[in-house]
Amino acid sequence: MAGEKNQLRVGRLLKAHGLKGALKLELYTDNPERRFVPGAEFTLQVPESSEWHGKTVTIRDYRVMNGSSVVFLHGVEDRTAAESLVKAILWMDEDDEVEVDAWYAHQLVGLDVVRDDTVIGRVLRVDHLPAQDLLIVKTADAEVMVPFVEAIVPSVDIPGHRIVVTPPAGLFEELPSADDSASE
Repeated sequence: MAGEKNQLRVGRLLKAHGLKGALKLELYTDNPERRFVPGAEFTLQVPESSEWHGKTVTIRDYRVMNGSSVVFLHGVEDRTAAESLVKAILWMDEDDEVEVDAWYAHQLVGLDVVRDDTVIGRVLRVDHLPAQDLLIVKTADAEVMVPFVEAIVPSVDIPGHRIVVTPPAGLFEELPSADDSASE
């Protein structure tokens, strides 16, 4: 994200909830009650074509309703306004709170990517997508998109300057085709 401070991705607006401007929220934080307090301000990640591009939103209220996190935002007073924010990702300025298994993109860039105790590449960048983050890993001959999920990236060691990966077959190498194995 642009700006002088580092940004932390803390949530994604999923869908309008009710008629009064509420939005269901997918959490990317361990501490929503602290993050989504009235008055908290968030930078929006939306397409450039969105009326919300380049704007911030401020929390009016945060609640858990029927097991779902729901936010009310200043200036979003009805369902139509809420629907215009669906899929927006919420970012906030980095603070000193440490969250479990949470890292800033700038902490991951440049780390060695290790598979079976062998360095196979280096993190080039982190792409933040709605479903999950992707680590873009530069190997000797390619750039590989690695889903940043625990099943594939079980260990991040910032002080050790490395990320351990356990990728599925074919993520970092070509798999033999069915024709190759049939001709053997």
